[in-house]
Amino acid sequence: MSAPLPAETLDARRPDYLLLASTIALLVLGSLMVYSASFVVAHNEFNDDAYFLNRQLLWIAVGGLGLLVAMRIDYRRWRALSLPIMFVCIGLLVLVLVPGIGSTSYGAVRWLKLGGIQVQPSEIAKLALVLYLADWLSRRGSVVGGFVKGLLPFAIIVSIVATLVEVQPDLGTTAIIVATSACVFFVAGANLFHIALLAIAASGAGMALLAHLSGYQLERIRAFIDPWSDVQGSGWHTAQGLIALGSGGVVGHGLGNGLQKAYWLPNAHTDAIFAIIGEELGFIGCVGVLGLFGILSWRGFLIAWRAPDPFARLFATGLTCLLTLQALVNVAVVTNSLPYTGVTLPLVSFGGSSTVISLIAIGLLLNISRQPSAATPIEPSVDDDDDDDDDDDEAPWPAGPQRGWPIERARVPKVERRRHHPVQVAPLRVRPGGTRRPRGVPRA
Repeated sequence: MSAPLPAETLDARRPDYLLLASTIALLVLGSLMVYSASFVVAHNEFNDDAYFLNRQLLWIAVGGLGLLVAMRIDYRRWRALSLPIMFVCIGLLVLVLVPGIGSTSYGAVRWLKLGGIQVQPSEIAKLALVLYLADWLSRRGSVVGGFVKGLLPFAIIVSIVATLVEVQPDLGTTAIIVATSACVFFVAGANLFHIALLAIAASGAGMALLAHLSGYQLERIRAFIDPWSDVQGSGWHTAQGLIALGSGGVVGHGLGNGLQKAYWLPNAHTDAIFAIIGEELGFIGCVGVLGLFGILSWRGFLIAWRAPDPFARLFATGLTCLLTLQALVNVAVVTNSLPYTGVTLPLVSFGGSSTVISLIAIGLLLNISRQPSAATPIEPSVDDDDDDDDDDDEAPWPAGPQRGWPIERARVPKVERRRHHPVQVAPLRVRPGGTRRPRGVPRA
């Protein structure tokens, strides 16, 4: 494997423009939909139709700056900071749970107020955990496949972060954290039997969690099973989202012409924005959004495949899974494929912490894409072990812009070599001063 290029050579390489283009397309579409889904509420409550749009554009600007910084700084420099960043994020997750410090909304304590800004530490923790796991697992090597030095410490690390997020409570983000961590663990070389054990343990933890759910969480489970049984109560959110999706048809009612955002569908500009896309842009708009996320996922995994070292490969895999899984969970919730949970659609929904962290993740992927591929070219080789060839002492076939080295032959042990005469005679190798008899052709 070729050694990674130093950071100063990054300027000569281009980032993945297709990944960047899909990101910009999602941001533009998201800004339009945030305005369309929120101007009714913004006008009535803040007397400013563009109240949420202006704030979203501000967060996009901050996230864009973070993208540029992450794209320019060599990703290896973040590796040395993985442990301190992880400790800081765990401290923030604990700080959220302290009474009087954490901000409460919809029965959950997920935010920290810093002046007039609300920050969601769980969004930062997702990125920090991916960074730490990529660093830690890449250093373990083949030990990852073991139980004591592989599965056990991995489970402890992930469970600490997942538990702190779950008690907020935030089941959606907890599921994304666990699933993303499992994907990184699998790519790092985990034992499939251990993956099965993790799945069984997660299922058992899920069953135990169902037995201790709070009132509103149980109502969400019932609404998921049959939203129409209590359409005026617990099933209201799910039912209105399905109505918005179904009423859009193939081409939708047109941008800005939807009705569900007028206080029918709660959180239309955040968690339920995909339903507004379906209502106003129709089935075609929904497929377009999924297609853009498909391109983002494809390019992210391709970057991971071409990564120059194990750390970059695991880091890119985790970042791509983080964005892809969050998008899938949001769409699944809106379509009632999963119980309702407050997870935003990355790069599209209104939300400061989610937008900034998603753009930083894209910037890190772009930085990895600027690195050389892990593949190395075939080095030229000259077979000089054939004792029966009288021309072994001659100069090798010259290389140049008009003539390259031949494809490297498989090296066979000397005791197993046998002289043979091919049916098709090889072409002559011409060089200054005469001709050279091709290998395998007997003397006249």
